Amino acid sequence: MADSGGDARHGFDYDLIVIGGGSGGLACSKEAATFGARVAVFDYVDPSPAGTVYGLGGTCVNVGCIPKKIMHQSALLGGLLKDARSFGWRVPDVQHEWVSLVENVNSHIYGLNMDYRKSLHDKSIDYYNEFVSFVDEHTIEGRDIFGKVTRHTAASFLLAVGGRPIYPSIPGIEHCISSDDIFQLEKPPGKTLVIGASYIGLECAGFIHGMGMEATVMVRSILLRGFDREMATKVGEYMEREGINFIWQGIPKSIEKTSEGRLKVSYQLETEFGTLSSDAEFDTVLIAVGRQACTQKLGLDKIGLAVEPNGKIAAVNEQTKIPHIYVVGDVLEGRPELTPVAIMAGRLLARRLYNGSSRLMDYNLVPTTVFTPLEYGCVGLSEDAAIEAIGEENVEVYMSGYETLEMSVARRTGADGEIIKNPCFCKLVCDKTRNERVLGFHVLGPNAGEITQGFAVAMRLGATKEDFDLTVGIHPTQAEELTLLTVTKSSGESAVKTSC
Repeated sequence: MADSGGDARHGFDYDLIVIGGGSGGLACSKEAATFGARVAVFDYVDPSPAGTVYGLGGTCVNVGCIPKKIMHQSALLGGLLKDARSFGWRVPDVQHEWVSLVENVNSHIYGLNMDYRKSLHDKSIDYYNEFVSFVDEHTIEGRDIFGKVTRHTAASFLLAVGGRPIYPSIPGIEHCISSDDIFQLEKPPGKTLVIGASYIGLECAGFIHGMGMEATVMVRSILLRGFDREMATKVGEYMEREGINFIWQGIPKSIEKTSEGRLKVSYQLETEFGTLSSDAEFDTVLIAVGRQACTQKLGLDKIGLAVEPNGKIAAVNEQTKIPHIYVVGDVLEGRPELTPVAIMAGRLLARRLYNGSSRLMDYNLVPTTVFTPLEYGCVGLSEDAAIEAIGEENVEVYMSGYETLEMSVARRTGADGEIIKNPCFCKLVCDKTRNERVLGFHVLGPNAGEITQGFAVAMRLGATKEDFDLTVGIHPTQAEELTLLTVTKSSGESAVKTSC
């Protein structure tokens, strides 16, 4: 037993019970077991409304980051095959095979599911595929798929149940799918309507279009809420140039299945001339309007643990108002819904509970990337947030619009037949009162995730604009652009580069 939190004298079945087998829960459970704690993991996934089920590993592994990135890569490869002709390759016309991709995606995911189960076994962590709810503050009741009920006790609990897609209450919603289903479709989605303009919606529309199918995004208000406005606009502009359709200020009202098996979507448009009605037919309608934390059935009311309207739980340093009950991941109120955040928070929590550590999770300067056709990576404050925090007079923005060397050779054309010029963009949001310390890092371009991860370290160390300027760039790369920024937004000059 561990020295702290793992005392056998407590009389419970376990030192720690983790409810939820996603990224954060698994990370915490394995870390705790490393320090000698007796741990159990309970995980159960209700089928989606479309009937999709998945295994151990949570959203990221099964219906999120992993399959999304593979499908994003598949779409990128389609574009690169076309580019190859500009680089001397005689590439024949090729077609995408959706079924083969889905088989490979799910084979890879199944392997990860099995790896996770093995890793729990190797660390002597008990795994239960059961749905649980609290009986009292130290007792849960589990029910397996056969209806068998068992009870288990623990000194401490970690809630890491994540979230599931929200389905709006409109007639015909049962005909729709969500991100829970898209990665397991047995046939290509075809002409697809994505309802919602979050990163999930835009990413799905991006890879569907990249595989040669028609994609339309219905946007109720703005793209990528919570991200930098200028960057979000540029993401949308590039997607439109590529040929992805957008229905702006659209509100779905009903979805009807036609006699031909298509989906007729009736919607309203909020325009300057008033509300207009319209409709269109699609093969698939994917809902991406948000997510709800999976806390409704946990019996938290029985132990007096309140939840927010979105199902999330408030906590201080992952500790709820019930001292021995903790929260990590997407269920934690006011924190980024990102897999690496949940993993790190879970590991640090286990170290504090069972290894005497005092290190807390730092939720500031968390890097992230939106895997749209042209990727958008960022760390720190948006320009809008920086102005709100320290005042517009104290903010300076350095920026550049450019194209990569590879783009300049490929000369891709948009849906209108015109060459897409200088689609990439980057900017540093700086605090003029602190030696131009960089408050926000933003880059839109190929491999933005890889670029952003490296610069995130510099951001955490308090990098200033001068630090970027004095860093020798690697030529010719896209990341080099961040070391060469001279145009400021306050100057009024164009940020578009005309030469390397």
